[in-house]
Amino acid sequence: MRELWNLLLFHPLINSLIALYKVTGNLGWAIIILTVILRLAMTPLILPSLKLGKKMQELAPELAKLKEKFTGNKQGLALAQAELYKQHGANPAAGCLPQIIQLVVLIALFSALNSVLKPNGAGLVEHLNPLLYSFNRLDSDFHLSTKFLYLDLTKPDVSRVPSIPIPIPGIFLLLSAFVQLISSKMMLPVVNREKKLAQKTPQASDDAMVDAQQQMLYLFPLMTLVIGFQFPSGLVIYWFIFSAVSIIQQYYATGWGGLTPWLKKIHR
Repeated sequence: MRELWNLLLFHPLINSLIALYKVTGNLGWAIIILTVILRLAMTPLILPSLKLGKKMQELAPELAKLKEKFTGNKQGLALAQAELYKQHGANPAAGCLPQIIQLVVLIALFSALNSVLKPNGAGLVEHLNPLLYSFNRLDSDFHLSTKFLYLDLTKPDVSRVPSIPIPIPGIFLLLSAFVQLISSKMMLPVVNREKKLAQKTPQASDDAMVDAQQQMLYLFPLMTLVIGFQFPSGLVIYWFIFSAVSIIQQYYATGWGGLTPWLKKIHR
């Protein structure tokens, strides 16, 4: 299994990263280009999930009516929802496999980046060459430049101030958390409608679902910040670019989604 993992995912990704570094001479740009290419290459896997999200957004008013109609009747609600999905050709489970494949690819990319972002110095060439194809191997005097803008890509994107006991997140770490918040919000197109329904129905399940959605909305950006304090900033760059491209794809597939109420408030 490990050999298959290396053959199909890990080795191609780490070789692509090193090849892009040789072309650009900059590890930051190599990470950005590889992330964009990979995200675009995964578009056929992403589209079913995005289309499903748009379909569920369109069905949200009907689903809300069904929840109100079948209050206290879980079995009746499940049957009615299944019939509604069947009528409109929507399958909530259809996006599961593409999501799993995406996750596997992302883990492989994370592993490749983490291998390259090990502290530079003696032993780096010996560490990387066994992972590289023969035409892509590094010379013994190879030195990996890890500088990108103000960052050392092998170190966390944080600053330390003597008078403040905790590190201060850097620009890219804050941007990563922000785009993660935007992405999460865009994926929740019916939160407000469901929240109103939860207030009108006695079922605890509605309230629990809305509460869970609201918690997840802010949990992912918070996790991005917490993890970013520990991980190399090169991984933060990757996550920022990946999330930014995801927002663009999400917008063209389904619009602003749950971000619409926020945008309306801004334009007032």
